[in-house]
Amino acid sequence: MTADEVIQAARAQTGLTEFGDPAIIEGLEILLKSYSDEARYSERGSQMAHADLVKWMAIRMKIENWLAKHPELLDAPIEKPMFVFGLPRTGTTLVINLLASDPARRPFLRWESQDPVPPPMPEELHAGPRWEKTDQQTKAALQYMPQIAAIHFEEADSPTECQFLMTPSFCSQVYESQADIPGYREWFLHKADYLPAFRFHKRYLQMLQANAGGRWTLKNPWHPLYLPALKQAYPDAQLVMTHRDPADVLGSIGSLIENVRKIYSDDVDLETIGRQFVETFQIMIERQDAFRAEHGRDSILDVQYAEVMKDPLGQVRAIYDHFDEPFTAEAEAAMQAYMDANPKGKHGKHEYSLERYGLSREGVHKTFADYIERYQIPVKG
Repeated sequence: MTADEVIQAARAQTGLTEFGDPAIIEGLEILLKSYSDEARYSERGSQMAHADLVKWMAIRMKIENWLAKHPELLDAPIEKPMFVFGLPRTGTTLVINLLASDPARRPFLRWESQDPVPPPMPEELHAGPRWEKTDQQTKAALQYMPQIAAIHFEEADSPTECQFLMTPSFCSQVYESQADIPGYREWFLHKADYLPAFRFHKRYLQMLQANAGGRWTLKNPWHPLYLPALKQAYPDAQLVMTHRDPADVLGSIGSLIENVRKIYSDDVDLETIGRQFVETFQIMIERQDAFRAEHGRDSILDVQYAEVMKDPLGQVRAIYDHFDEPFTAEAEAAMQAYMDANPKGKHGKHEYSLERYGLSREGVHKTFADYIERYQIPVKG
């Protein structure tokens, strides 16, 4: 499949023609070459992966068409959006779900990543045909892929990662999660211009908030890779970074990536997963350190996973205090209700092993010793 074939398929699907910024074609072309040359997809996996590219292009066309008809939406500000990030598997999901429980906040919902146009009315955020369709898909995944649900589960109206605001720009870690694609990985980590993806990220949110607004509160573990572009798109962004023992992080992400890649391929190299994500995490840490060096150590609020697990609401209250935000009784009650309804292990216990990915706890702690010491991260062993 070529980039032009993806575009033509999306046009046939939507009846639309314009996809906006042509800069996004570079990533699409590199992705398609990696799919062809490197991905080792099964026949079914290849079909799903290529169908996703058409879907993301179609979503992009629908959003650009809506904004062309409603250009006034692009004049609406996005003020002080909060971004929660950190190495993956460091508690970002729990933190974003607690923050999103606050009625004053506006998360990016899972179903909105799949069918965002037209922008929802307030009563459609947690109901309606689009929510129902995603809910059915979610329940099917829970039935047929319970191992993934035990690792990471989202309801149809749960906050989802805002890297799905970047997938329609073909500049997102989502793609590498699905396959071992070194060519795309090299481009994504070292050569990509992230700014076009963040420009569209903002346009997407400006459309979504047309009828159902609030303080945008977003989550994407991979944001340390591209904080300068994020900051350029959102100059007054509030940044929160979670931290956890890197040995636990690597074992957990290894398990997640293994299980996701097995959906698409019958040939998944486990030691490659371990090696790749050690490198990725080193790059993430270096880049967020560089961002702090430029903008000040306190430009990012640090939150320890261990403290979130010990006192979730206390840590969220500390986030509000740090940014001088009112922590209302209504928000606290909603967060407590979320905790009561979602005990740890609700969808099964996640078990994983570092050794499965060619790593050891001692080796990981040695590799990330400076990071552990600098951010005073509690570690085991």
